[in-house]
Amino acid sequence: MLTILGGLAKFERELIKARTSEGRVRAKARGQHMGRPSALTRHQCIEALQALDAGTATQADLARRFDVSQATISRLASQHGREKIFARR
Repeated sequence: MLTILGGLAKFERELIKARTSEGRVRAKARGQHMGRPSALTRHQCIEALQALDAGTATQADLARRFDVSQATISRLASQHGREKIFARR
């Protein structure tokens, strides 16, 4: 009896996995974003990258300005081909 129930539970789990996977594929096809929202808006990203390029702010300055961690600014810089900036003013 328990073997039958275990088999049914396993089958149901496989159905759930398949439906979830199909839903993800459909959402991505619609262009829907998956995952956690970005800590910075597109405008803030552009502003931060411009400040790093111009040398007018350090990563720590930008992190304080936008109320995010310095790791977030560092990740943004590395994703857009900027090297880590340690310059002090």
